[in-house]
Amino acid sequence: MRKTASARWTGTIKEGSGHLSTQSGALSDQPYGFNTRFEDAPGTNPEELIGAAHAGCFTMALSKVLEEAGMVAEKLETKATVKMEKEDAGFTITAVDLELKATIPGADREAFFEAAQTAKETCPVSRLLAAAEITLDAELL
Repeated sequence: MRKTASARWTGTIKEGSGHLSTQSGALSDQPYGFNTRFEDAPGTNPEELIGAAHAGCFTMALSKVLEEAGMVAEKLETKATVKMEKEDAGFTITAVDLELKATIPGADREAFFEAAQTAKETCPVSRLLAAAEITLDAELL
C-alpha cells in the first residue's frame, strides 16, 4: 500500500506560505506556514498532522488488539500531543503523548492496559516514529 500527500511552498520561511494536499482529498490545498506552525494562526502544520496520524493509527490498532483479547470498545477517543523543542541541531520532535479514554463494557482492567500498551508499541505510526528509513529523490527544475 502506498498513500501520498504533497506540499507546495512559496517565499521565505517567515513570510512565505504553503498548501498541503492528500491523495484522498481529505486535505486539499490546506494552508500552512510559519504562523500556523509557531503562532496559532488558522491553518494546519506538520506536527498536528503527525499527531492526527498517530492518534488514528493507535486507536485502530487498539481496536484490533482488543478484539483479539475478546473485548469490543463502545468508544475509543485518543488525543496525541506532539512535542517539538529547540535543540542544538534545530527544532526536533522529541515526543508524542497519547491520551486515551475508552468505554469497554465488561473489560478486564489488566487486559485493557496490556492491549493499550501493545497497540502503542505496534501501530505502524508508532514504529515509524521510533525509527524509519527516509529516502529522498530530489530534482532541481
